Amino acid sequence: MSLAELLSELISLHVALKKVKLGVLLWNLKEEAKMLPASDVCLIPIFIFIFIMNTIIWNCRGACKPSFRKHVGELVRNHNPAILVIMETRVGGNRAKGIIDRLPFDGSMHTDSIGYAGGIWMLWDSERVDVSLLANTEQENHASVKVRNANSSWLFIVVYASLRTVERHILWNNLIKTAELHNMPWILAGDFNEPLSMEDKFEGRAVSVNRSLLFKECLDKCNMIDIGFSGPRFTWTNRREIQALIQERIDRVFVNPSWCLLYPEARVVHLTRCHSDHCPILLEMQSRINMGRKRPFRFQTCWLSKPSFPSIVSRALSDSSALRDAVNRFTQAVIRWNASHFGNIFNRKKNIMARINGIQRALSVRPSAFLVNLENELLKDLDKVLNQEEELWALKSRVN
Repeated sequence: MSLAELLSELISLHVALKKVKLGVLLWNLKEEAKMLPASDVCLIPIFIFIFIMNTIIWNCRGACKPSFRKHVGELVRNHNPAILVIMETRVGGNRAKGIIDRLPFDGSMHTDSIGYAGGIWMLWDSERVDVSLLANTEQENHASVKVRNANSSWLFIVVYASLRTVERHILWNNLIKTAELHNMPWILAGDFNEPLSMEDKFEGRAVSVNRSLLFKECLDKCNMIDIGFSGPRFTWTNRREIQALIQERIDRVFVNPSWCLLYPEARVVHLTRCHSDHCPILLEMQSRINMGRKRPFRFQTCWLSKPSFPSIVSRALSDSSALRDAVNRFTQAVIRWNASHFGNIFNRKKNIMARINGIQRALSVRPSAFLVNLENELLKDLDKVLNQEEELWALKSRVN
């Protein structure tokens, strides 16, 4: 009998003993546990987040980069978006479709890039939302969104504004005309490539008063509201040394009053910036509900790939005379061992992301050469950890 089979038998016997003792209660708990996903680290508390809707808007600056899929995976795992909007993909046609098909969404529409510029993808989970394309241009996508578990529909316009002033004027006029044609709840979000005020820019050329007034006039005529944000102030940086550093808040979310009535607790979060020079923008439409519970113990077959694992089993069996004590000792020991061998990857990633976010907040208030260099070093460390995590998932997949 192999080591894995022996452990499986031991754990099964232990569960059987407890089942006799606890009767129907334990059986119900076991059946409930089967509905939970497999654990990355045993017996860690999980939190079930209930969202009516979560939307992320991100200028990724190229969807063909090797790290693109890893960062999309991080956004999905951490924020569970029903809709993900990706701009400046710089890819179109069959190549774009091939990348989209490998992302964790079953609904999609995309506007192709023009040469090596532009491109807007809208991806969604069709179990939660029904999205229908209404119209699109090079600078905007218009869609209607129906939330499946609620009797609500709204207009969603995604903007990727041109760097050319004349073309942005065309965009502002299109948005004003759209506002005149409907009275639906409405989200207007994306990369507007235009700061609204001097507070939205650090260094570089001064904000053009005339251009910002045209932008404000468009927002006023569309009856748009800025609901504020949390996180680093600036959403874009040129990633230069401190002497040439420029930062701007140009990625934004606006909503109209009727949309606010649908989602009064909605909030905007500027997420940690990595992979791109733009940070992802999270629109969280309902407060998180914390339902703390622990995952059941799960034997992970990838443990067998570690040479130190058999000694954990041997010590648990040799130090205990009773089967129940042996299984309990093994369970506690392997939880600690698992955290040190596999869990530290996830902890390191979490710590690095938190440090990068803190640095980006500090850079938006008081930039310094030290912070710029530290951010660059931590971004390199993050790439290494994400590669290690990818290798871990591949190992789990192979062994299982």
